[in-house]
Parts: sequence; C-alpha cells; structure tokens
Amino acid sequence: MTQTWKNIVAANPQHSRNYAQRWDDMVAEGVDIDGEARLVDAMAPRGARILDVGCGQGRMGIYLHARGHQVSGVDLDPYLIERAREACPEATWEVADLADDGWAAGPFDLAVSAGNVLAFVDPADRPAVLANLAARIAPAGEGAAGRLVVGFGLDRGWTREEFDAEAERAGLRVEQRWSTWDLRPFTADSGFMVAVLVRSAAA
Repeated sequence: MTQTWKNIVAANPQHSRNYAQRWDDMVAEGVDIDGEARLVDAMAPRGARILDVGCGQGRMGIYLHARGHQVSGVDLDPYLIERAREACPEATWEVADLADDGWAAGPFDLAVSAGNVLAFVDPADRPAVLANLAARIAPAGEGAAGRLVVGFGLDRGWTREEFDAEAERAGLRVEQRWSTWDLRPFTADSGFMVAVLVRSAAA
C-alpha cells in the first residue's frame, strides 16, 4: 500500500516537525541540499513564474526566490507551509491538496515536484494531480511552453511505465528523463527518475 503523507501524519502527529528538523540538521551539518533547485534555476528564464509542488518548508522555493524568480509554493501540510512563510514571506505559500481545484492559478513557466512528493500521492488521486499540474504550466504558443519537472523513487509504488501512461492521459508528454538531479543517464536499472514533461499537443 502506498504510504501517503496524510496517513503518515495521522499515524505520527510529530512527523511534519521531525521532517523539517531533519532538513535543518542537514543544513547545520553543511550538507548540500540545493541540487534540485540549481537544476530548476538553470532551466528557467530569469524572473520566471515557478510553482513549487509539495514545497514543504520551502527549501527549494526560497533558493529560487533569492535568485529573482516569482515563486508560489503549495503543500498539504499546514506546519510546513507556516515554516516557509516565516522563512520567506515575500514568496507565495499556500496550503492545498494537489488533487483539489482552486489553488495557485497559472500559467507557470516551470513547475517542479521534488523530494518524492508525487510518490506520497494516493494512487486514486494521481490522475487529478497530474491533470491539475498540466493545467498550470504554460501551453505552447507565443512564448516558450511551460515545463513540469518531477523526481521520485521508482520503488515507491509508481513505476516509470505507470507514470508515463497516467501522464499521457493527463495531457502531458515526457520530454527528457534522467536518473538523478545532476543529470546522470536513465537506464532500465535506475531506481530514481527525474522527468521533464510538457503539455501534449492535444492538451
């Protein structure tokens, strides 16, 4: 059974605080936690509108805001969103369920979901989540098409084949794929996937 964030927090009400503290401890120890954000920054035009999907306490969005991007972060967890607001009040942070409607109106130049966020989505909600993300990235037109960048472990109940099929049904097309955030090649043996998606022509 997929371990959803809702189930984990329900079983352990301290989980969100422990999760945030783990990242705080890594920063204090000098661990590099910005690899995902560096890639996103390199992919985005200057001053881009960026949607941080499952933003947690804002570790990626704060980095991107500091580099001049217009950041909107969305997360299910109120505690983590409050941490993000305290750390970077200039960005936009919103508590929302990704499967629901009405949050973070786009279009965005780039949306990113790192930290295994999509692997914590209830399988029943995956179609709605992917459709919502597709609707929030800019379509091809007069400007550059928006892109969605996702990264998650393939041992968490969502295989590459399943993801590709559900993304296609949601109007998304995989444009590039790697096995790490520093762009190592993806192979049949890769246990982690970083995928870049765009809206398909039919979307």
